Amino acid sequence: MGTPDPGLRLTDVVVGYRSPRRWPLRGVDTVVVADINARAEPGTVTAVLGPNGAGKSTLLRSLMGLQPLLAGSVTLAGDELDGLPARERARRSAVVLTDRVEVGLLTGREVAELGRHPHHGFSSRLSPAEHRLVDDTLQRLHAEALADRRFSEMSDGQRQRILLARALVQQPELLLLDEPSAFLDVGARVDLMALLQAIAADRGITVVLSTHEVELALRMGDALWLIDGSRLSSGTADELIANGEIGRVFETAVTHFDPGSRTFQLRP
Repeated sequence: MGTPDPGLRLTDVVVGYRSPRRWPLRGVDTVVVADINARAEPGTVTAVLGPNGAGKSTLLRSLMGLQPLLAGSVTLAGDELDGLPARERARRSAVVLTDRVEVGLLTGREVAELGRHPHHGFSSRLSPAEHRLVDDTLQRLHAEALADRRFSEMSDGQRQRILLARALVQQPELLLLDEPSAFLDVGARVDLMALLQAIAADRGITVVLSTHEVELALRMGDALWLIDGSRLSSGTADELIANGEIGRVFETAVTHFDPGSRTFQLRP
């Protein structure tokens, strides 16, 4: 047998929404993005870009297993994600959403500890090594001050940091994040992207995130998936800038993209 293909692979993938099944016929599925062939490598951060409504969240939710693929296959280290038992998929892939999470009166540390439950269930106690993992992860995320604070009393940005800690405590091969910087100020967004890059490289995790922060993704993303008009283009920032895709997708009547500075500027 050959060596498993590392990282995340999308082959002829179509994402969208299944039509309701009505006997004896089924309606037409709604396709959002079609014919996706893309790769995300271990140890890197891949940013998913596109205009509002292009399908970034639909793609991420399909990769997360929250809605079915309409066609194609998604593999992680050569294994079909859809074919993995639920518990194995939960161990190997972690998810951070912008949806509000309610966890009762749990503290930040207790929420982070939930990341270990896919490995041994809710009834088992964490080992000393797992407690150290939680502590180290909170420290790495500069969230140790939140460890004993009630999750319900945290700001949106603080909650996002704890949910990221929970995902990393899970020690996944694949980390999927939907708009992880949505509740953060400008400086914290840069810090988060740098942190994700460092963690991906250190742990060999494949990180895929959707974002509206185009300029930040161009500066710091290892690779880009660009969605526009039901199609996806992939490549490095240099490649998508050089072929004009970034400007074509995001320029407006008022702003234009300057390749030299990698910023959007007002038209003269």
